[in-house]
Amino acid sequence: MSYGITIPFDGVALAEHRSWFEEIARLGYTDVWSAEVDGTDAFTPLALAAAWEPTLRLGTAIVPSFTRGPALVAQSAAAMAEAAPGRFALGVGTSSNVIVQRWNGLEFDKPYQRTRDLVRFLRRALAGERVDDEYETFTVRGFRLGRPPAVPPPILVAALRPGMLRLAGREADGVIINWLAADDVPRAVAEVGPGREVVARIYVCPSEDTGTVRHQARRLIAAYLNVPVYGAFHEWLGRGAALRGMWDAWAAGDRGAAAAAIPDDVVDSLVLHGSAASVRDQIGRYVANGVTTPALALLPLAGVDQRTAIRELAPH
Repeated sequence: MSYGITIPFDGVALAEHRSWFEEIARLGYTDVWSAEVDGTDAFTPLALAAAWEPTLRLGTAIVPSFTRGPALVAQSAAAMAEAAPGRFALGVGTSSNVIVQRWNGLEFDKPYQRTRDLVRFLRRALAGERVDDEYETFTVRGFRLGRPPAVPPPILVAALRPGMLRLAGREADGVIINWLAADDVPRAVAEVGPGREVVARIYVCPSEDTGTVRHQARRLIAAYLNVPVYGAFHEWLGRGAALRGMWDAWAAGDRGAAAAAIPDDVVDSLVLHGSAASVRDQIGRYVANGVTTPALALLPLAGVDQRTAIRELAPH
């Protein structure tokens, strides 16, 4: 089974990651998955991992489908696939209106269609084909990769609700799921269908300081679950009533009240905490419910030391 972790690590300069990569490989972690929100881009940490630890599989979770042109996504993916032959997976997805529109000044228009079109274009481009096509959301004229990868990377789609989950199952090699509980996994996997890789970013904090973890995790959960795409996702999962107080307080401009309104059981299901053994058991529930590649997102809350936590949560 694949067993991954999210990079880069909080508070660790990219130039200092080499020993971290070497240690996680020794500990049995198989994958590193990058994120692209408001920190590093998705590719640079993976390029360093490719050079410094040649046993690790590398994945983007995710590259937004709006913030780069289609040809540039293909070029970046091809370069990573060339740097790490057979060890790179390209995860793409819609991202959110916050990242696309507010931060990058782009229209967040037809996100489903944009991601579908990008997957279709990438299939052809990464295979070395010349692409001259009009897609619903963009047009590519006469593009061919100058250095097509010898081993084209698998393409995964980040998905929340049924339409995108089905797209991942129908046109991609797998799906990336995020911000959901272990008990939510079967519902998501059922939409994807069989035979696809299921990568889940799982938020973990091996600390028994329950009160502090919950207090700090609430702020992170509120920041995410008030983004419209994540709000709609949790409505679909059946948490509308539980999260109504948070959404109402957030809409009224009271961020503190919004975080405080998140019930304990919601916090506990989305951020795994407790002893390291307990957290590992909870990760196992995701796998039992259909996740093929857990990708831990380590949260250094409640004073948790990241390096110690990485060792404690290593696969056994």
